[in-house]
Amino acid sequence: MTHKLILQGNDAVALGAVKAGLRFFAGYPITPASEILHKLVEFPEVKVLQMEDEIASINACVGASLAGAKAMTATSGPGFSLMQEGIGLAHMVEAPLVVVNVQRVGPSTGMPTFGSQGDLLQCRYGSHGDYFSIVFYPNSVSELYRYTMEAMNAAEESLSPVILLSDGIIGHLSETAELEDVTIKERSLKPLGHGNRHFTSLTHTGSYPKATAPSAHQELIAGLAKKTADVARRYVRYEYLPVKGSHTLLIAFGAVSRAAYHFKDHFSIFRPVRIFPMIEDLKEIARRYKTVIVMEMNAGQYTLLVEALLHRPVGFIPLLGGAINLEYIKERIKKCLSGTT
Repeated sequence: MTHKLILQGNDAVALGAVKAGLRFFAGYPITPASEILHKLVEFPEVKVLQMEDEIASINACVGASLAGAKAMTATSGPGFSLMQEGIGLAHMVEAPLVVVNVQRVGPSTGMPTFGSQGDLLQCRYGSHGDYFSIVFYPNSVSELYRYTMEAMNAAEESLSPVILLSDGIIGHLSETAELEDVTIKERSLKPLGHGNRHFTSLTHTGSYPKATAPSAHQELIAGLAKKTADVARRYVRYEYLPVKGSHTLLIAFGAVSRAAYHFKDHFSIFRPVRIFPMIEDLKEIARRYKTVIVMEMNAGQYTLLVEALLHRPVGFIPLLGGAINLEYIKERIKKCLSGTT
C-alpha cells in the first residue's frame, strides 16, 4: 500500500528510518540536516542522543550496532569529515549502520544553508585504507523515504555502513510524498558476546588479530570487496529516460537531476540512484550517444569517475555555490555540443 503525505525531505528520512526498524540515533545539530534529529525525538521507540560532536556520534552508532540495534546518524559536510575514521572502523568491524549526509557548500564552513554535491568522492574515499561503500542518492521526498529503508536494508545485508546522500535542496524541499512499502530486512547479526563475533580494528581472521600477516590482510580486503559487490548487485538503482533520435546523454543526480528533467524532450537522461558502486549499465547506455554531459554541483567529482568508467572524455556543467539556473545550463549544453568548453 502507498500512502501520501506532504513532507519535508529531512522528515521523510526520519520516517523511513523508523519504518525500517531504527532503534538508535546519535547526532549533532548541523545545517541543513538538523531536522532529522528533531523529528526522530518524536518516536519513543528510538533512543535519540544529541552528542557533543560528530566523532562521538558515529562511534556511538558503531557501538549501538555491535550491541544489536539498528543505528543511524545524520550530518552535513563538516560533520561527515569528522566521521570518516569512525566509518572506516565500522567497515573493519562489520557494523551495519546508515550515515545520512545532507550536503552543503564547502570546504570548511562554506555556505551552510546552500545545497551542494561536493562530498561524492569523500563517500567513496574519505577514510583511510581500502573499503567499499554502498551509496544511494535520491532526488525527491518520496525517494528519500524509500531509500532510507533501502539503505538500512543494504547495511544489514552487507554488514557495513551505508551512505544515504541528500543535499540542502531536497532535504528542505516540501512536496507530496508517496510512502511506498518496502520489505524490511530484520537484524540477523548476533551482538557482541554471542558466538564468534569479533571486535577489532586490526587486520584479523575471524576474531583473531593478524596485524603482521600481509596474507591475512589480502584475504580480509578481498572478502570485504566481494561482500559489498554481492549486495550492491541487488540494489542496481537508476533512471534512464531515452529520447528517440537524441545523440546526447545528460547525466545528473540528486537535486540537479530535477533540473535535468526540463531537457528530457530533447536529450536522453541517465540518473544514478546507487552512486557507488558505479552503475555498470552506464557503459552500454553511453555507447549509444555521441556526446555525454555530466551536470553536478561541484567542480567535477563524478565527471572524473564517469570518464574513467567510459574510457572517453565527457562534457561537464559545474553548478557551484548551490545555484541551479536553467538558462546557464542551456548555455553550457550548447558549449559542450559545440566543443567550446
